[in-house]
Amino acid sequence: MAFISSGTTILDNVAFSVGLGGLVLLSTQTASASASISFTSGIDSTYDVYQFEFINMHPSTGTVGFQFNGSTDGGSNYNVTKTTTRFTALHSESDDNHQTLAYEANRDMAQSTVDKILLNGVGNGSDESCSGVLHLFNPSSTTFVKHFIARAVENRSDDTAEDAYGAGYANTTSAVNAIVFKFGSGNIDSGTIKMYGVL
Repeated sequence: MAFISSGTTILDNVAFSVGLGGLVLLSTQTASASASISFTSGIDSTYDVYQFEFINMHPSTGTVGFQFNGSTDGGSNYNVTKTTTRFTALHSESDDNHQTLAYEANRDMAQSTVDKILLNGVGNGSDESCSGVLHLFNPSSTTFVKHFIARAVENRSDDTAEDAYGAGYANTTSAVNAIVFKFGSGNIDSGTIKMYGVL
C-alpha cells in the first residue's frame, strides 16, 4: 500500500484511478429525431482506446439496423474500409424462437466501406431500443490498422432479445478521427451516446 505525506493512503485520496485503468468521459450526445450522431473531435492520440456507450437508441421506423462508420478526414466522409465478423444469440418473448450462438456470414464484411451493422432489426415500439458498447483501439496510429470490438443487445421488432458480438478492423494506416452512428433508415428518435477515453 502506497502512502502520501499526510499519512493516508493513496486510495483514501481517490488517486488510485490514474494510471491503473478507468474511463474519462469526453463527450455525451443525446438524439432527438436526429439523422445521426457524430463524434468529430476528441479522437486523437491522447488515449490508446476509446469506448462508446450507446444507450436506449430508439429508431423512428421499425426493423432497422443500428450501425457505425469511421472517418479519416474529420467527418467529411464516413467510408473507411473494413473487414469484420459477427455472431449472435437470440430468444423470443413467446419462447418459440431461439438461436444458439451462431456466426452470421451475411453480416460480415470483406474490405467494404459501407456502415458496419452492430444490430439488425431494432424495433420502434414504445418500449423497443438497443444498447451496447463499442471499443476502438489506437485510432491515431499511422502504422497499424484500427481494431474494434462491439457487444450489444436489442429488443427486435419481432419481440426478440438479440445478443450481438462484432469485431473487425478499419484497414487503413491513416488516423481515424471521427465516428458516426445511425440507423439504416429513418432518424434516431431518441437515445444517448457517450464517448470515453480509456486510461
